[in-house]
Amino acid sequence: MALSAKLQLRQSQTLTMTPQLMQSIRLLQFTHAELERFIEEEVEKNPLLERPGAQADEEPRREPQPADVSAAAGLDRLFDEAGASAALMSERLDSSMENVFPDDPGTVERLGPDLAAQWKSAAGSGGGGRAEDFDIDTLAAAGATLADHVGEQIAFSFRDAGERLIARELADALDEAGYLRADPAEIAQRLGCGEDAVLAVLAACRRFDPPGLFARDLAECLALQLQARDRFDPAMRAMVTRLDLVARRDFAQLRRLCGVGDDDLLDMMAEIRRLDPRPGAAFTGGTADAIVPDVIVRRAADGGWAVELNPDALPRVLVNQSYFARVSKHAASQDEKDFLAACMHNAGWLTRSLDQRARTILKVASEIVRRQDAFLLHGVRHLRPLNLKDVAEAIGMHESTVSRVTANKYMMTPRGAFELRRFFSVAIAAVEGGDAHSSAAVRDRIRELIETEKPHAVLSDDAIVDILRKSGVDIARRTVAKYREGMDIPSSVQRRREKRARACARP
Repeated sequence: MALSAKLQLRQSQTLTMTPQLMQSIRLLQFTHAELERFIEEEVEKNPLLERPGAQADEEPRREPQPADVSAAAGLDRLFDEAGASAALMSERLDSSMENVFPDDPGTVERLGPDLAAQWKSAAGSGGGGRAEDFDIDTLAAAGATLADHVGEQIAFSFRDAGERLIARELADALDEAGYLRADPAEIAQRLGCGEDAVLAVLAACRRFDPPGLFARDLAECLALQLQARDRFDPAMRAMVTRLDLVARRDFAQLRRLCGVGDDDLLDMMAEIRRLDPRPGAAFTGGTADAIVPDVIVRRAADGGWAVELNPDALPRVLVNQSYFARVSKHAASQDEKDFLAACMHNAGWLTRSLDQRARTILKVASEIVRRQDAFLLHGVRHLRPLNLKDVAEAIGMHESTVSRVTANKYMMTPRGAFELRRFFSVAIAAVEGGDAHSSAAVRDRIRELIETEKPHAVLSDDAIVDILRKSGVDIARRTVAKYREGMDIPSSVQRRREKRARACARP
C-alpha cells in the first residue's frame, strides 16, 4: 500500500474568549465598590468617557455680581496703592503668625499637613474647583495600627534607651491578635542583654492598654485581663488553668477545682465570656465597603412584588460623541486616528456591558423573587429549596452566569437586606414523598426546638430527628449534629449540665 500526501479541508466552530468577553464576564461578579473602581480607571484612561454630572469642558463663566465687583475693587485698591510696603500689607491683611498662634508667637515651623494646599488640590487647580466637590474624608487620618498604639505607650513608659529597645523588640514580635510569638531568651541573646532584663520589660509591657497584650497563650491573656479588673482571685485562677473544662461545661469538676457553688461558678463563666481572646484584633480591621443593595423588592399594588434595580448601584458612563467628532477632525497621523477609534470602541463596549449586566441581574433577581414568594411573606420557615441550575433553566442562561450574578450581590426586601446566595439552599427530602424542605428552614426549626427545651427534658439529636420526622422532614442524625455544630450550639450533654447548674443557682 503506497503512502501519499493529501490535502483536506475541515470546517469547525470554536468559541474564542477575547479580552473584552472575559472582561464582560468579570463585570458580572464585581461588587458595587469594585465596579465603581473599575469604571473610574476606565474613565481615567479613555478621554471619550465621562461620568454624568461632571463639569462640561467649557463651563459658561458667571457674570460677577455687584458684591463681587466691590470686593474685587477693594482688593485691587489695596495692592495698587502707591508705596504699599510689605509691612503695610502684612498689617492690613492681618497675616502675622502672632495672630494665628497667640500663645506661641515664635513658632514658624509647619507642625501639620498643609490643609490649605490639600483643599486647593482637591478643589481643583487655579481655584476653578467647587467647594461642594471637596470630600473631607480625604483628609481623615488613618486608623492607628497595633504597632502605633503600642509604640506610643512604650515612649511614655520607659525612660531608659536600653529598655525602650527591648520593648520595641517585644512589640515587633506581636501577632495580629496581640500575642507574643517570640521567646524572651532568644530576644535577650539577640540584643546581648540578660534574660532578666527582658522579662522585667515584658512585665511592664503587659500593663499596657488594652489588657491582654504580650500574652503567650489564651490562659495568660485572660489572666492579664482579669488582673486589670482585680478579679484574678484563687478560684478564677483555677478556672483559667483549666479552660478545657470550661469549653466542655463540666460543672462538676469545675466546682471541685474552684471550690465555689453553682451560682458563683455561673458568674465566673459569664465573666470569662466577656473577656476578649484577641485584644490586638481591634487595631487590624480595615475599612469595609458599605453594602449597597443591587435590587430593591417592594409590595406591588396588585399584591405581587415589584422588582427594580437600585439606581444608586447603577454606575453610569457617557460617551462624549461631540468631543470625538471635534477631535477626529484634527487627527493628523494614522496613530492618532487608531487611538481615537480604539477609545470609541472600548467606550461603546463598556456601556453595552454595563447595560447587559444590569438586565442580567434584574432577570435573575426576578426569578428568585418569583420562586421565594413564600419566604418574603412568611419568613425563613417557608424558604423553598433552590439551586443555581433551576434559575438558569428558567431564564435561559448558563449556570455559571447565574453563579457570577449572585456572587456578592444584595437584595433589599421588606424583611431586610439579603445576599442573593442566601435564597439558595439544599433540599431535604420530605416524609412519604411530600414537598422537599430547604436546609435553612430546617436549621431554623432545630434552633427553635433547642431554645424552647426544658432543663429536665433536654433534647438529644435523636429526639430532634424524631420530632422533625413527625413534622414531615426526613433527616439523618448526623445531619442534625452538623447543623447544630454549624450554629455553635453545644451537645445535649453540655446543655443539660449548664441548665441544671442555672436551675440550682436560682434562689
